[in-house]
Amino acid sequence: MKYIQRKKAVLLLEDGTIFEGKSIGMDGTAYGEICYNTGMTGYQEIFTDPSYFGQLMLATNAHIGNYGVNNNEIESDSIKISGLVCKNFSFNYSRVDADGSLENYFIDQNLMAISDIDTRAVVSYIRDKGAMNAIISTDLNIENLKEILNTVPNMDGLELASKVSTKEPYFFGDENATYKISALDIGIKKNILRNLANRDCYIKVFPYNATFKDLNDFNPDGFFLSNGPGDPTPLKEAQDLAREIIKRDFPLFGICLGHQVIALANGISTYKMHNGHRGINHPVKNLITGKGEVTSQNHGFVVDREELEKHDEFEITHVHLNDNTVAGMRMKDKNCFSVQYHPEASPGPHDSSYLFDQFIENIKKSK
Repeated sequence: MKYIQRKKAVLLLEDGTIFEGKSIGMDGTAYGEICYNTGMTGYQEIFTDPSYFGQLMLATNAHIGNYGVNNNEIESDSIKISGLVCKNFSFNYSRVDADGSLENYFIDQNLMAISDIDTRAVVSYIRDKGAMNAIISTDLNIENLKEILNTVPNMDGLELASKVSTKEPYFFGDENATYKISALDIGIKKNILRNLANRDCYIKVFPYNATFKDLNDFNPDGFFLSNGPGDPTPLKEAQDLAREIIKRDFPLFGICLGHQVIALANGISTYKMHNGHRGINHPVKNLITGKGEVTSQNHGFVVDREELEKHDEFEITHVHLNDNTVAGMRMKDKNCFSVQYHPEASPGPHDSSYLFDQFIENIKKSK
């Protein structure tokens, strides 16, 4: 009955291309850069990942919602995507330990979603044309939607870390832990904090615009720069922070946006990709060990490899095997390394969890 009663809805791309579908039951309009994730599972972690702030999520898996939601599987305190585009939205769920349906989860957080879309066609289209803004709506007046879409800013040059960062510092873990970590929150995921806490760390998390003095006053054993949304280039304060940490040769670890900030702090450019890497099965090669890793990734910007190779103080440690982009780097004479993917995600493989152990080893060597 619910399927029959659902209203028509549209997905409009910024170049005027239209795809027709149905609302999952809520009227409304949502917009942002449209991106797709190739993961078969983990939709709740994706929806709550701060790195997706400001984006419409196109799910490539045929069924979304079939295992409901679980309160322990969130990466932040709320849904961060702007809206959802999918093929089949499951109103019923069959998971024993689910805490509720995805439908009610969306209703509670007022999230717009559109289903019955030919997602294969949309993915094929934006793979060819490149990342672009889009709008989904139950308002079928295309001219009205075009006017709204014209006001949506481009992701290139857009600073979004301030939208998702904590407003005040907070602590995570056991205060009697062996190691103290100062973490800059530019969109941090909860599972990163869990991984650090599981390695005997007590973490103080700071807002996106915190200074070196702020982080250093905690007297940490190491520093961490988190993942996050948007373009890294406008994050001048974070770059200044990274530069100061590196100058003093304190242990520093960066993931995704943090990885890009470290590059920019050293005069190495980043650029927006034609299409980003988003999924749970991206192949990466560790150039130090020669081993392959199956990784979880979510980024639309990347460090410029040509520029990085010109910097003698840097070494490329990991490459993405699909397109040879930089997936990891380290400084040869400084206690600093970073990766472009998510070692904390562990969507099945735990190939990359050693990176947290490497950070702890670097801390031990520096003490």
